[in-house]
Amino acid sequence: MTATVSRLSRLARQRGIGRLRRGVEKEGLRVDPQGRIAATPHPPELGAKLTHPHITTDYSEALLEYITPVYCRPADAMAFLADLHRFSYRHLGDELIWPGSMPARLDGNDSVTIADYGTSNVGMMKHVYRKGLDVRYGRIMQAIAGVHYNFSLPDELWTLLREMDGATDTPLHDYRSARYFGLIRNFRRHSWLLLYLFGASPALDRSFLPDGTVPDGLEGHGRHTLISRYATSLRMSDLGYQNKVQSQLKICFNSLSNYVNTLRHAITTPWPAYQALGVQEGGEWRQLNANILQIENEYYSDIRPKRVARHDETPSQALEARGVEYIEVRCLDLDPFLALGIDETRMHFLDVFLMWCLLAESPWIPDEECDRLDDNRERVVTHGRDPALRLEHDGRQRSVAEWGGAIFAELAPIAELLDSAVEEGTPHADALARLAPSLEDPSLTPSGRLLARLEETGEEFTDAMLALAREQAERLRREPMDPARQAFFDELVTTSHRQQRDLEAAESESFEAFLNHYFARAREPRVAALANTGDAS
Repeated sequence: MTATVSRLSRLARQRGIGRLRRGVEKEGLRVDPQGRIAATPHPPELGAKLTHPHITTDYSEALLEYITPVYCRPADAMAFLADLHRFSYRHLGDELIWPGSMPARLDGNDSVTIADYGTSNVGMMKHVYRKGLDVRYGRIMQAIAGVHYNFSLPDELWTLLREMDGATDTPLHDYRSARYFGLIRNFRRHSWLLLYLFGASPALDRSFLPDGTVPDGLEGHGRHTLISRYATSLRMSDLGYQNKVQSQLKICFNSLSNYVNTLRHAITTPWPAYQALGVQEGGEWRQLNANILQIENEYYSDIRPKRVARHDETPSQALEARGVEYIEVRCLDLDPFLALGIDETRMHFLDVFLMWCLLAESPWIPDEECDRLDDNRERVVTHGRDPALRLEHDGRQRSVAEWGGAIFAELAPIAELLDSAVEEGTPHADALARLAPSLEDPSLTPSGRLLARLEETGEEFTDAMLALAREQAERLRREPMDPARQAFFDELVTTSHRQQRDLEAAESESFEAFLNHYFARAREPRVAALANTGDAS
């Protein structure tokens, strides 16, 4: 897996290595002062969630989602994210932002209110899609929160890498896509390390399991809490995001065409169980369609290749037409001990890890290896802090500490490479140094720290999270905002509401006709469609 010294030395001489691009998407559940999921609508003082570029919701009215712009410096992304929180707290009244990935206290499925995006066809599609998630999986699963990390390289680095690989005859967008898929394959092989280091959900409130059953591996703690003794991330386990129907898709990210074709098959192939649910009932939409996936976003994965889509494209059509633009890491829990759920140390580590995944050799993943990777991931999710845990690697069993230590050794020269472009300090090497002790001492991980707190204090999960939420809210309410950003956010509130009204006023076709046109377009291979119009660029 080690990247060659000559490759690293050539990259170190390029100024573009200091212009990696990253952005953060952070979710956080609104809760009332008692730690119950909020029943109130998304505050209009935060803007219109359909059209606001930085403050929206995920599944539920209560599940805030913050989206930063793309930045070259992690500190800038964190500053923007912090001001989004400060701005929100000026309009939340006595409500709080839940700091954990597993949700606050719930009162059954209906306590998770589906987000309403207004009467435009685009807004209705988002709402009906969420209704479909409800009938397929239930709403409670959709109350889980996390952090997504978006990462990309500047074009000058892709040009250099293509030259170093002797691939100058390959169009840049094809070369870039192939290399991003190589990154994704290496990520799949080693994402267990991120789940171990950053998993922060070893406990949950019993209300998350409303039928009262206690799955294997969970044990009681107090009256209302269930814990998993060695788990790192229940959010990423079978208790969290799951879709067993999707397991048949077998997407192991070997090529862009395979990925796109598999998703297109899934959004056009009916599934009997979903057909039995019905698409409409009494004139009311229950789901967008009865296919394996309603739309591509329903596919759950630790990582996704992405490109910003145009208004007439699906996500996979955008990828097919112009290649991969960036990758989205989706397996990160919120760290409840951090007011923003993430910090610069994690961002610097992720940059090192992702660059390592990119620069190292990355053969295609056969089905047998794909199954083994899934097994390793599941073992770490449920038993990652168990000293007896062993993972399968190249036909032998390795402990987290042994294999993780070997990976950290390979990450060190990548950290040195990235630090060579930093004006001051060694933040990437420092991130490795701060996190390395966790490999030998699981109690230093966020999941270990949270479980230790519960056991030492006897607190319920909800009480511990609520105490942290109050501390964080008090600090964020007290901290000043950047004045220019405050004015910018105030303007976006007005602008976003106007944009939503304009969308609704301009609507000219029925919702059913809108969906028919959307899915007819979605079935078209976009490259072929462009070629037919004489525009295959």
